[in-house]
Amino acid sequence: MAEIKADATHEHRLIVAEADISHQKLHKPGRVASLDIFRGLTFALMILVDDAGGEWPMIGHAPWNGCNLADFVMPFFLFIVGMAIPLALKRIINRGQAVKKVIFRTLKLLFWGVLLQGGFSHAPDKLTYGVDMKEVRWCGILQRIAFAYLIMALVEIFTKEDTKPKDLPPGQFSMFRLYCWHWLVGACILVIYLSVIYGTYVPDWQFTINNRESADYGKIFNVACNVRGKLDPPCNAVGYVDRKILGIAHMYHRPAWRRSKACTENSPYEGPFQIDAPSWCHAPFEPEGILSSISSVLSTVIGVHFGHVLVQLKADSSRLKHWTLVGVALLVLGFVLHFTHAVPLNKQLYTFSYVCVTSGAAALVFSAIYVLVDIWGLKFIFLPFEWIGMNAMLVYVMAAAGIFAGFINGWYYDDPHNTLIYWIKKHIFIGVWHSQRVGILLYVIFAEILFWGIVAGALHSQGIYWKL
Repeated sequence: MAEIKADATHEHRLIVAEADISHQKLHKPGRVASLDIFRGLTFALMILVDDAGGEWPMIGHAPWNGCNLADFVMPFFLFIVGMAIPLALKRIINRGQAVKKVIFRTLKLLFWGVLLQGGFSHAPDKLTYGVDMKEVRWCGILQRIAFAYLIMALVEIFTKEDTKPKDLPPGQFSMFRLYCWHWLVGACILVIYLSVIYGTYVPDWQFTINNRESADYGKIFNVACNVRGKLDPPCNAVGYVDRKILGIAHMYHRPAWRRSKACTENSPYEGPFQIDAPSWCHAPFEPEGILSSISSVLSTVIGVHFGHVLVQLKADSSRLKHWTLVGVALLVLGFVLHFTHAVPLNKQLYTFSYVCVTSGAAALVFSAIYVLVDIWGLKFIFLPFEWIGMNAMLVYVMAAAGIFAGFINGWYYDDPHNTLIYWIKKHIFIGVWHSQRVGILLYVIFAEILFWGIVAGALHSQGIYWKL
């Protein structure tokens, strides 16, 4: 994600600075803070659904079709990455240097993605590390962001005709015509995705349980498919492509579908499988796999368009009108596709209806933040989120590695279970609200998210920034 600075004029003219880690004070009198705050809010949402989703499954990932609160996190990240691209690449003096920077940032994201989600840090509370290369998970959130960023950043670089923003031609759809190459790339991606997902033949398949802690370790399960164009859990083309290319051992071993009604009586909570649960309930599935990552680039394409609007249109009213109309249109299209059963909302498959609904929601959320922050000047309300958004990479790495939970849980008095977390939950939140679920939810909101806001604020005060 790029760092965005602006002058203090009403037009919010954008000047972009390179920032991975900077040790110099940054002066930004008229900074367009909306994107940083949106990024910070998305990180807070990620922490909330990751840590409280187990107790509140209605905010966790949908087991299969549908869209819960957690299912907005990934597309929001991709949308934000897309918005940052036109700002970071507003002026390209040297295409070769720009490509080098894009490739370097992509490799950095891939490195951290494999390290954090590949299984190396698998028990931070117990300080145990290491991963068997036979089972390392190659895909993940940062890997998907890296892929989408690489594709759209290169498109942005090689479709620019000069170092200055283009003049906006007259006409109702001038923004779309001006950047038609981006939409052409999006159309090609959509055609490829739909062709593969509906045209690929999925044969019967089998897998072996490799988890040594499972009671079914070593057991072989068979899954009957022999179909084409299905979007159900066991027989979709997304899983088939990942099994063939990645290998089933390198896929995610605790997919959300384990909480579906077909697998467990405790749905939507996790629980023991039913005795007659289908064999696919035990199988791995990669929610950030190859084919779904190709489709996810569409979220970044839409984000890039919104970034172009920020660069090209100078009046706040024009920007908001465009963003709102596109956001509402995307929401309507996505819901129509879902409720007519043409294309279901599905995060695991990253279906087109899911792209539309989540991108439309991102558009409207960002528009609301833009009004509150950059027009009404209420930035002070969102300062912790702005700080988190300005140090996105550092917060993500530390949160994903369990640094906060590992540090707090590492201190106890007499009994290893007598930790600060236990005391806060029992004597403050649970003691007041008399509910373990409410206590955990409030703990995450008021303790962990606030903690990262303070850490990011301290770094901000020293002018230190480490971004995605």
